Amino acid sequence: MMPEKPFVVVAMSGGVDSSVAAALLAEQGYRVVGMMLRLWSEPGREDSNRCCTPDAMAQARKVAQAIGIPFYAVDVRERFYQAVVQSFLEGYRAGETPNPCVVCNRQIRWGALYEQARASGADFLATGHYARRSTDESGLARLHKGMDAGKDQSYVLSVLSQEQLRHSLFPVGEYPKAQVRELARKYKLPVAERPDSQDLCFLAGQDYREFLSQHAPEVLRPGVILSTEGKAIGEHRGLAFYTIGQRKGLGIASPRPLYVIGKDQAANVLYVGEESCLGGAELLAGEVNWLAGEPPGEVFDASVKIRYRAREVPARISICTDGRVRVQFKQPLRDITPGQRAVFYQGDVCLGGGKILASEGAV
Repeated sequence: MMPEKPFVVVAMSGGVDSSVAAALLAEQGYRVVGMMLRLWSEPGREDSNRCCTPDAMAQARKVAQAIGIPFYAVDVRERFYQAVVQSFLEGYRAGETPNPCVVCNRQIRWGALYEQARASGADFLATGHYARRSTDESGLARLHKGMDAGKDQSYVLSVLSQEQLRHSLFPVGEYPKAQVRELARKYKLPVAERPDSQDLCFLAGQDYREFLSQHAPEVLRPGVILSTEGKAIGEHRGLAFYTIGQRKGLGIASPRPLYVIGKDQAANVLYVGEESCLGGAELLAGEVNWLAGEPPGEVFDASVKIRYRAREVPARISICTDGRVRVQFKQPLRDITPGQRAVFYQGDVCLGGGKILASEGAV
């Protein structure tokens, strides 16, 4: 008698990637249940969160019906607001540029939904992320980049624990995006031509600065712009309007291009300088997560991404006694931004990552 296939909960969003993930698993004989998260939106705009609009919910239900699997909605609005939205606001209050998608993966998908899936008896939680997972003979799970380099999402999965990774599946990670759409057409899924969305889900189409003006207006206080010599050369509109490395929109007349090189949240000061002042050759990261449960050594070489869409660059990684990580780059990097995540790789294996706290040379 053949053993029964594992039970898998698929995180469905009404998009093509998670829909194809569910269809692939069902075709492979897994016992599949689709679950969709009901996330927070601003009062009066409850139907605008792109991850769970009524249309997205209806599309996910249609996909589940087409595949022949049960479908449930899970209400996590309060938890999402507390974990993701509040973290987003607190990041800007601290003068950082936060990454809410990373927080959502850690606290919501592999928090609330993962807990729900495991409590229901599921062996795995599957998602439509472009990443891959392998397990060695000892049972250690490794996270690999997705086959489609342009869609790879291992960066935002660097927050997973070893236990979570062992119980996760990424069915579309073996395919390029174009083939995923072809699979959606093959399975006759109603979302085959549904476009990808790039905006933060809870902004409901707003610019993030408009959202901040409503929920954290104190971060948009005008203040002075200082040069590297400490000279006042202009006024900023609020520190949250600016990111490290930004050149446009400064409103400063200068014979040479000027860039945002730092912020002083306490003094409400924006620092600008020439391109040579940007970034540094070193950063410090905290809140570090290692997918294997521990780093590969106290000092080791790896390639590092300092933003989701940044290119990988070689670096030497040193583990501090307090668990934080010092990253020394082979060449200085611009645009090192506190609040973003530094993620470490060896080959196509994601080792983990941590929140950027500061960079050497930052004002």
